[in-house]
Amino acid sequence: MAVELKDLTKRSENYSQWYNELVVKADLAEQAAVRGCMVIKPYGYAIWEKMQRLLDDMFKASGHQNAYFPLLIPKSFLSREAEHVEGFAKECAVVTHYRLKNDGQGGVTVDPAAKLEEELIIRPTSETIIWNTYKNWINSYRDLPILCNQWANVFRWEMRTRLFLRTAEFLWQEGHTAHATREEAEEEAVRMLDIYARFAEEYMAMPVVKGVKSANERFAGALNTYTIEAMMQDGKALQSGTSHFLGQNFAKAFDVQFVNKENKLEYVWATSWGVSTRLMGALIMTHSDDNGLVLPPRLAPVQVVVVPIYKNDAMLSKIDEKVAGIVERLKALGISVKYDNADNKRPGFKFADYEVKGVPVRLVMGGRDLENGTMEVMRRDTLEKETRPIEGIEEYVKALLDDIQANIYRKALAYRDSRIVAVDSYDAFKEEIEKGGFIMAHWDGTTETEERIKEETKATIRCIPFKALLPGDKEPGRCMVTGKPSACRVVFARAY
Repeated sequence: MAVELKDLTKRSENYSQWYNELVVKADLAEQAAVRGCMVIKPYGYAIWEKMQRLLDDMFKASGHQNAYFPLLIPKSFLSREAEHVEGFAKECAVVTHYRLKNDGQGGVTVDPAAKLEEELIIRPTSETIIWNTYKNWINSYRDLPILCNQWANVFRWEMRTRLFLRTAEFLWQEGHTAHATREEAEEEAVRMLDIYARFAEEYMAMPVVKGVKSANERFAGALNTYTIEAMMQDGKALQSGTSHFLGQNFAKAFDVQFVNKENKLEYVWATSWGVSTRLMGALIMTHSDDNGLVLPPRLAPVQVVVVPIYKNDAMLSKIDEKVAGIVERLKALGISVKYDNADNKRPGFKFADYEVKGVPVRLVMGGRDLENGTMEVMRRDTLEKETRPIEGIEEYVKALLDDIQANIYRKALAYRDSRIVAVDSYDAFKEEIEKGGFIMAHWDGTTETEERIKEETKATIRCIPFKALLPGDKEPGRCMVTGKPSACRVVFARAY
């Protein structure tokens, strides 16, 4: 694929178009033949695999096990939890028949005789099928807790889609846990949110705000939804992970009871939590620039690329020999490295290609470097270049990768914090929301006021933060719209 950076729209000109173009030019994904779906290309999937592997290790370290549950859910299951079905009813794809037949014209048609007795729903999320299963697994307090996670795809019939950020089919993980007590379940929900926040900040280099959703914004069927919210470079918020305390709603809907230590029957307490390929969109929009992707080293499929510049085969042979030891020593340090000595692309093309793909460090060796015992080093986050001696280059690169990871986070944090503003009046809010960013404002706690703000400004309450983002956030005040009492400021923003 030819990389034409001059054709990449600048973020300042059209942020949405810049994002769409970058996803394609960086070889991450493309539109599929199925409306609203995407093809994740090998380079994009390699990033997702790293995310998946790291998160999976974090889940297992906290006591969770992976399982797998069916893609198809009987329609009657969704009917058992009223709030849940209402939340997802408009997004469900329904399987009604189980057979095709020849239409006599060289094609196929649905066989009307093969209609299902009960329609099946392609899972929009798996609470119902899982809790129907848990009923068979749980009898006594000795069977609890159940700490299961599933890596899967889900389908939600989205009308407006954008690669990674919102597609009809997407990849994710969904944890579903069962507990003997309310306290245990609530602790689990918060603990998993903390894991998501740690992953976002330590691996994605993306600062997040942890908090609880308003009643209007919480997951359908949950008593509480906890969230991590990130700010993209256009000032919009992106919900990047959620964890739900489900109470006993699904246990009651599917009659999942257990005999407690007092030999009494009690309904089980539940949580669910998930992150998806939406994190890929978050990664792109948090760090990338007008030159292409900027990847944090901990998630980059290739952390270091080495490119030779040579005039003839004899020079290339000498560079190959010199670079071989460097590559092996870098790999021995746990660094993923690619030596690109392919002769079907010019060095200039390779530089542009790896730059748009966000490879954190580029090493270049030419004829003069061979003579002088040096290499050119370029870091993708700042585009700074320097010439370094080959001696000790491996340790230098290892330290540089750590510095790039930290620098990317510092930059994102400084940007986010510079765009957090406190307002006290609705007029000031309307003015500030047009500029983007997180607006800290008092709200009276009612759905009516929340809906009015959303309708008039397109801003939503992203969360009620656990910790203050600005001085005075946790102090009581007056709602900016109604003047009624407010316990604390909440985070408002326009969001993806």
